[in-house]
Amino acid sequence: MSKSILTRCETIGLRMTEQRRIIAGVLESAEDHPDVEELYHRASRKDPRISLATVYRTVKLFEESGILEKHEFGDGRARYETADRDHHDHLIDMHTGEVIEFVNAEIEALQDRIAKKLGYRLMGHRLELYCVPLDDPPQD
Repeated sequence: MSKSILTRCETIGLRMTEQRRIIAGVLESAEDHPDVEELYHRASRKDPRISLATVYRTVKLFEESGILEKHEFGDGRARYETADRDHHDHLIDMHTGEVIEFVNAEIEALQDRIAKKLGYRLMGHRLELYCVPLDDPPQD
């Protein structure tokens, strides 16, 4: 990550209350893709005065400001990660909801070749693979 969430907020001129600073810190330390409810639980452990509404408003502000990226992995929950991270794709375990980040040079090259073959220059993409474990029997 190039800059901390707090630094990015300050750089673009967002007013940073103590509660917003706590939420930014929780997001910064997240190693997963938390939803708002999970962010609320983590932030309220640091400051019990933080409300769920404050977390919702802060996440929306950070997303609109380009600091957070929103993901919807098909489980009905919007999840978040910092927007300035290096490019990666996601594999989602449909049983557990676990999100695994990965980078694959072959996939990246293939997408670029496809775009060129169709007369385009690839500017970005988002790849989400929805999977079940190999030892899970197929459903009819």
